Amino acid sequence: MRDIKELEAIYGTPSKAALIKVADHLTPAYLAWIMASRLMMLSTVGPDGTDCSPRGDDGPVVQPLDDKTLLMPDWRGNNRMDSLRNIVADGRVSLMFLVPGSNNVVRINGTADVSIDADMTARFTDRGRKPRSVIVVHVAEVYSQCARALMRAGTWAAGDESADLPTVGDMLAQIEAGFDGPAFHGKEYDATWGARAAKTMW
Repeated sequence: MRDIKELEAIYGTPSKAALIKVADHLTPAYLAWIMASRLMMLSTVGPDGTDCSPRGDDGPVVQPLDDKTLLMPDWRGNNRMDSLRNIVADGRVSLMFLVPGSNNVVRINGTADVSIDADMTARFTDRGRKPRSVIVVHVAEVYSQCARALMRAGTWAAGDESADLPTVGDMLAQIEAGFDGPAFHGKEYDATWGARAAKTMW
């Protein structure tokens, strides 16, 4: 489908709640909710396409600078820098904040910059750790998301459903099988991952 009018005819008119929920700044209620979130999904777009990655922390995943700006420390990951590359190239971002136990989600659309300014990274110094960069998010829209998706999925009611699924080691070994070179030992990777991650978390 390429016709917006046809699409609107199928779905009808949004409710009043859906229409009034969008703010152009961090209202006190939206900010309180965001500050309770330790897990956020960051979506970016760049010359090679889109990317979405989880961002987590042991406290709030972002910190406010003002009512139009959020700061997100870029803690250690796999060093692919997919999100950071996209932000440097394009800047458009979307954020989705989750809080365990709640079927509500708060979303932000806007733009972002990557800062390596010493004063900026120093804001997040904690227990001897400091991020190498900070993502500065400029808020264009902030709004709550309909809870139906998480309700349908039973997100917080479900237990661990991953027991019979392939591990990351399995996934990597299967992909590596098509390449030349030494074999990738998936079981060894899985067995050592927890201890390795604990030492390199920050």
